[in-house]
Amino acid sequence: MVLFTAKHYSGAYYLAGYATELALKVSIARNFVADAIPEKDFVNKVYTHDLTKLLSLSGLEHDFDLATKADLALEANWGVVSNWSEASRYETWDSLNAAAIIGGTADAAHGVFPWIKARW
Repeated sequence: MVLFTAKHYSGAYYLAGYATELALKVSIARNFVADAIPEKDFVNKVYTHDLTKLLSLSGLEHDFDLATKADLALEANWGVVSNWSEASRYETWDSLNAAAIIGGTADAAHGVFPWIKARW
């Protein structure tokens, strides 16, 4: 929010999406078991920035599908947030786009990040 308030909309946009990526990777990491080596193929797949793929790898996809069917605002927020990519850091974003992804990510009642965090 600091970047958005300072009118650094492109940075705010990029970091809001990145926060969702990291939340999904936390969820994935929580599935790792101590004293066990995870499958190399699975670990290599985690090295993506694609939020849809990360959602699938996290094991939360089924529950998220159910949640978005029950909560249309969460579904709309995912529609905004899931369009983010690591390449967005090389693009210029305006205040409307930045506000949309920040809201979609952080909204306390319908945001993607709080939904993921509640399942850590």
